[in-house]
Amino acid sequence: MKLNRIARTTAVASAILLSSMLAVQAQQAKPAAKPAAAAPAGKLNETVKIAWIDALTGLTAATGQNQLKGFQFLAEQFSKNNPAGVKFEIVSFDNKLSPQETVSALQSAIDQGIRYVAQGTGTGPATAIIDFLNKYNERNPGKEVVFLNYAAVDPDLTNSKCSFWHFRLDADTSMKMEALTTFMKDQPDIKKVYLLNQNYAHGHQVARYAKDNLSRKRPDVQIVGEDLHPLAQVRDFAPYIAKIKASGADTVVTGNWSSDLTLLVKAANDAGLNAKFYTYYAAVSGTPTAMGANSAGRVYQVGVMHSAMTGEARRIMDEYKKRFNDDYYTGQIYHAYTLLSAAMAKAKSTDPLKVAFALEGLQAKSLNGDVEMRKTDHQLQQTLYIAVWQKAGKAPNDYSVENTGFNFQPVKTFEPYVSSTPTSCQMKRPSAS
Repeated sequence: MKLNRIARTTAVASAILLSSMLAVQAQQAKPAAKPAAAAPAGKLNETVKIAWIDALTGLTAATGQNQLKGFQFLAEQFSKNNPAGVKFEIVSFDNKLSPQETVSALQSAIDQGIRYVAQGTGTGPATAIIDFLNKYNERNPGKEVVFLNYAAVDPDLTNSKCSFWHFRLDADTSMKMEALTTFMKDQPDIKKVYLLNQNYAHGHQVARYAKDNLSRKRPDVQIVGEDLHPLAQVRDFAPYIAKIKASGADTVVTGNWSSDLTLLVKAANDAGLNAKFYTYYAAVSGTPTAMGANSAGRVYQVGVMHSAMTGEARRIMDEYKKRFNDDYYTGQIYHAYTLLSAAMAKAKSTDPLKVAFALEGLQAKSLNGDVEMRKTDHQLQQTLYIAVWQKAGKAPNDYSVENTGFNFQPVKTFEPYVSSTPTSCQMKRPSAS
């Protein structure tokens, strides 16, 4: 019996050993599993959603629709190739140009997990975003949201109201007026100036800085009239044009944009007003068509782009027009993606707190040359151009704005240091940890 038990035990052990050997052999016979695909070294391989919050309805809808398309178009472009290796996705919200609607949209975006927000149309909405994020980010560490301001240009936003979470990509009102009046001081035909602006923060600032700068640079120039009108509500500017003609003004300085500039220019042409216009936003949707041939040589614009730009800028302009039969004129959108992807690569993260610190002092090359996000107040320093409305010609002046056969041709370039203005910002920064 004892021998039988030993024999049975030996047989079982042999069977187990044989089974184990066969299992090992079978495993070795299988092809090796391929490792999971990894992102290239240094690439984050993430999708970054940006909440675009601006007006898509009302009198400024054309501007909003153009800029939304610009954000979406460049999201596609930069998702193909950027140093951080991230993909960008735009989620749009219509704020109806209302600060209250803006806050509601921002809360909705945050509820969806979106941690970057872009806005530019109107100081009121921009101020509402800054105020909201200052409180929200302090109460919600680890869930912070960064604000990319691409066109709200009230200087107070990077002075008395400056915020660590706010980064302005456009030149502010004071910077643009510094460049504009530096050009105007050398124009001997400017003798009598009329100031016509929208009745909100930006319009007030345009009038203020125009008067201050002209009195300093051209004390001989007379301010012969000044008007402020409701924002995006006036449908007939004929009464304002009548006042300008009666004043004897040879020059109009205006920060008007969208319908408020389009209808103003139309009324001026209809009334035969021959004054020159010095503007911030004459390239914005609808205004170029209203200007037409009647405004050639008489409408000037200060901005970060012009129609005769070459290289990457012209490629973007041409592809955008081919895709949408519309014009790409908001260079600040390109700034947004250039700086954001560079900051994410530098931070090796898409976390807004780390990216915000990486954005401070960041230098990059954009459509208008080298730009720098000034650390002191988060105001981008960049080249500005003065351009005049003229008939399109040979390359590089062959671009046709709104298919009119006309475009904005550069007459003066100002390096960043020329238009840079000081700041009173006392930045409150969170802990970097």
